[in-house]
Amino acid sequence: MGKPSNAPRVAENEAMAVGSQIRSSARKLNLVAQLIRGKSAQAALADLTFSKRRIAVEVKKVLQSAIANAENNHQLDVDRLYVAQAFVGRTLVMKRFHARARGRGARVEKPISNLTVIVRERAETSGEAA
Repeated sequence: MGKPSNAPRVAENEAMAVGSQIRSSARKLNLVAQLIRGKSAQAALADLTFSKRRIAVEVKKVLQSAIANAENNHQLDVDRLYVAQAFVGRTLVMKRFHARARGRGARVEKPISNLTVIVRERAETSGEAA
């Protein structure tokens, strides 16, 4: 007698990817996540490719992973995917010290965040089959 299986974390028409231990503050990471929320997967990839923010490279990797999960694990159509959710969570904060004048030290905080991206397949419209 084993444990009952867990319910799936995402719906049948969704796929998820998580980027953990991303070396950026949650506030900065959320600015880039806001950029892609609700957009089609291809438009979001294009926006992240040409974004000037350093952390956009990491967000792009997580989005590409979510798209690959949708295609390979859930057999979803890549052309109809859009970013349903993109949310950020805080994790660790590394604390370091810099030497300062007169024997003092100044604390430097190096935050780390998690990013979760969920892509969903758009429902087919009845007007497409023509």
